[in-house]
Amino acid sequence: MKVKLIVDGGKMQPGPTVAQQLGPMGVNLGKVIIDVNEATKGFSGMKVPVELDVNPKTKEYKINVFSPPVAELIKKEIAVEKGSGKPNSIKVGNIAFERLVAITKTKMPDLLAKDLKSGIKLVVGTCVASGVLIDNKEPKEIEIEIDSGKYDKEIKEEITEVSEEKKARLEKFFTVRKAKQDKELKALEEAKAAEEAAAAAAKAAEAPAPGAEGAGAAGEKKAETKKEEPKKEEAKKADTKKK
Repeated sequence: MKVKLIVDGGKMQPGPTVAQQLGPMGVNLGKVIIDVNEATKGFSGMKVPVELDVNPKTKEYKINVFSPPVAELIKKEIAVEKGSGKPNSIKVGNIAFERLVAITKTKMPDLLAKDLKSGIKLVVGTCVASGVLIDNKEPKEIEIEIDSGKYDKEIKEEITEVSEEKKARLEKFFTVRKAKQDKELKALEEAKAAEEAAAAAAKAAEAPAPGAEGAGAAGEKKAETKKEEPKKEEAKKADTKKK
């Protein structure tokens, strides 16, 4: 029987999901976790698809580890825990094209691509969704350049290593880009906070002061009483004359 799981590379933990799937089979859950962690330790920090082929009779099992999703490999490459929630405006990293070649080669068996070039374009698409720059550019620009033949040498020769000079250049570019991005985000947050504070102040100014409504009603009642007093006095005098 096959059981499919998504685990943290090298850090699988016991939990209800795992227990529900493996418990009824009578396998040693503790040993399974140790074996899976050993098999996936090379993918530390990434979500890894794992398949356990269990023999319910003998309780023996075989562990099949699949390569992590493309997004996980990209995040690992640029050392971030998650992609951007706003990929069009907020970037989380800057990856070298050569490393995309390496990731594509790793994932080629799982990609619906006829060749390496087509596969790389699929990986570039993941960079678009994750908010990751490629060679200091927007991924969509890189897609155009791939089609124009700019990266034919890297693709044909399957170049996966990045020079130290290029690494430094990409890092410097993103450091400046991120500083500007963080400054803009901070300004937006401050503007939003100021707007919310102004709205709250305006609302408070419009609201009546505590007890003001009651005091106003009492004043009106008192004024009405004063108006009625002369009328009562005149009526009282009229009754006296009649008597």
